[in-house]
Amino acid sequence: MDDVLSTQALGRPPAAVEVLSAHKTYPDGTVALQPVDLSIQEGEFVTLLGPSGCGKSTLLKMVAGLLEPTDGRIALWRKPVQRLDEAGKKLAFVFQAPTLMPWASVEANVRLPLDLAGVPRAEADGRVADALALVGLTKFARALPRALSGGMQMRVSIARSLVVQPHLLLMDEPFGALDEITRHKLDGELLQLWSAKKLTVVFVTHSIHEAVFLSTRVVMMAARPGRIVEEVLIDEPYPRKADFMVTERFASYAKRLQDSLFTASQQNDEEAMT
Repeated sequence: MDDVLSTQALGRPPAAVEVLSAHKTYPDGTVALQPVDLSIQEGEFVTLLGPSGCGKSTLLKMVAGLLEPTDGRIALWRKPVQRLDEAGKKLAFVFQAPTLMPWASVEANVRLPLDLAGVPRAEADGRVADALALVGLTKFARALPRALSGGMQMRVSIARSLVVQPHLLLMDEPFGALDEITRHKLDGELLQLWSAKKLTVVFVTHSIHEAVFLSTRVVMMAARPGRIVEEVLIDEPYPRKADFMVTERFASYAKRLQDSLFTASQQNDEEAMT
């Protein structure tokens, strides 16, 4: 309560995401995540980066309420995720795979969360049309997923998340299985959506270049057990175009993250041998 009062007294808006000494230990004793403290402000694009097993997805799922922390707590706009509607906010989660219903049309897949929420059909159809337009799939509304490329299927998944009109978008390696050209195209489109919809985004990736291109801030994590080891501010203007990726500034950020990742990986190897 004191934190809430002091924030209000200073006239600062509450953080979109607050992770407060939250950690995760599984029933078999595996420590997936050491106590983590992380604050994400509204409108940030924060990327979680690190080697496999460092707890990136675990942390993301805890923020989404899909996993409960063993101890500590997580607040979204000063509310538990289960009471997020009290803050007048919504979140959406985009998984690694599109997870589409293969028998249903693109528009039916995108409309699914609205159908589950009981949104009237006329309103739902309008929101679906808007979401498909945002991801450039208006002409494919009646197509089945099998008729779409991998990149287009991921656009459907993103449209399904946008249809609920979220304020917080959580994305777990959504482009990891795509070829480099498609991946970079979707990265650019995602930045346009982030800017246009004024979203707060938490994004998980293994790609240093993707992290630098997208992020306002990169959070580096290490494993055994999962923990945050460094945060790097990407202090570069938007919109970011492809030519940013061949600048000295981009290379400098990538080098810093590469060094941080190497150090984190060495720590993992040394701890595994002890």
